[in-house]
Amino acid sequence: MTLWGGRFSEPTDADLRALNDSIGFDKRMYAQDIAGSMVYAQAIAMAGVITQEEADTLVKGLQTVLAEFDAGIFELKPGDEDIHTAVERRLTELVGTVGGKLHTGRSRNDQVATDFRMWVVDALAGINRLVAQLQVALMEQAENHLHTVMPGYTHMQPAQPITAAHWLMSFFWMLSRDQERLIAASQRASSVSPLGAGALAGTPFPVDRAFLAEKLGFERVSQNSLDAVSDRDFVAEALFALALMGTHLSRLAEDIIIYSNPNFGYITLNDRYSTGSSIMPQKRNADPMELTRGKTGRLIGNLTGFLSTLKGIPSTYNKDLQEDKEAVMDSIDSVNLLLPVIIAIIRTLKLNPENMRAALTEDMLATDLAEYLVRKSLPFRQAHHIVGQAVQIAAQQGIGLSRLSAETLRGLSDLFTEDVKAVFDFDASVARRKAAGGTAPDAVTEQIALAMTWMDDHSAS
Repeated sequence: MTLWGGRFSEPTDADLRALNDSIGFDKRMYAQDIAGSMVYAQAIAMAGVITQEEADTLVKGLQTVLAEFDAGIFELKPGDEDIHTAVERRLTELVGTVGGKLHTGRSRNDQVATDFRMWVVDALAGINRLVAQLQVALMEQAENHLHTVMPGYTHMQPAQPITAAHWLMSFFWMLSRDQERLIAASQRASSVSPLGAGALAGTPFPVDRAFLAEKLGFERVSQNSLDAVSDRDFVAEALFALALMGTHLSRLAEDIIIYSNPNFGYITLNDRYSTGSSIMPQKRNADPMELTRGKTGRLIGNLTGFLSTLKGIPSTYNKDLQEDKEAVMDSIDSVNLLLPVIIAIIRTLKLNPENMRAALTEDMLATDLAEYLVRKSLPFRQAHHIVGQAVQIAAQQGIGLSRLSAETLRGLSDLFTEDVKAVFDFDASVARRKAAGGTAPDAVTEQIALAMTWMDDHSAS
């Protein structure tokens, strides 16, 4: 049984069925499809389209179908081209011809748009819970390394000393923006109910669309049936939020890959979350992080691919829109695979403070040296130039900045005095950067407290 076909004289070709049928992936929306149908049965009873007794029969039958799906015993049949067909076919088997009344005034066009909005909301909620766990793992590691000093980099070149806690917390705030985008995408998906838009022109029956929207968790009903059945903005927004989150995870992965390289040795991955080589016994590979980078390309591809699909679609519903589900479901699945592993990696990550400190070099304190002169009223631009000369001389002599003679420094500026020695202290350098958002332990402690407040404020979202 299909939901159409009366005007055709031949059955659908098998090859076309393979291309056209979506049951292979949209069966994941069974709970949303059945929930929508239960409420719709009540709505058409309220509208006088069916009796209340018929509505009760439909709801009872749909509850049985839901139970079969939940138990994993629902049997798909060759005619089930999509989840809507499968549910209605089984419902009719259970309750008889009254099952055929459920679709009155409803199209698969408004039905699938409703189902998928609900599915996306549920899926993004699950992702957000995992993101929160990763944020907690980052904060816990940061709390243990408030005073661990390490090199900070710009352009992948040694720049200034920072604390490891500050490095870890930088990813917390990236993820906080990701959470906000995921929440916004979920709110957008649940903001408008398409149910009642019909195929494209609306329903001729006095169905209470506001009732449908409220019962299914939507804020309001769509105002244009043509737009309602083709609106997939919420899909693109979800794909963007997931792709950008993947980009942030990929940046974290890249840092972990670099810092776990023995040439750096700043961190060590737990054996449970590392892999080896089939030929080189000594290898410890950060494969999960490499897979994070790789799957991020996939997330971006799903976004750009779907946008390319959307751009050429004419008004109202077109079959191209069937491509929305695999794109989102694949992105959701990819992120659901990645996040538990990344959470575990961060929780079990071993930081190596000795190696981090050993990598610090005095030229990373060049900015501190310029700031020393600024505190003595020299304009920063002049101070920058003078310290640049000092760096050049130290490099030529093959020594650190702190070993430049007092005579050499005074030759560059008479503002250099004996107290310049205090500049060459990595712990003091980070401690000075205590303004809000800085790397000083005190500032990072405040940052972590603000992060906890942020999580409390967003946990109810």
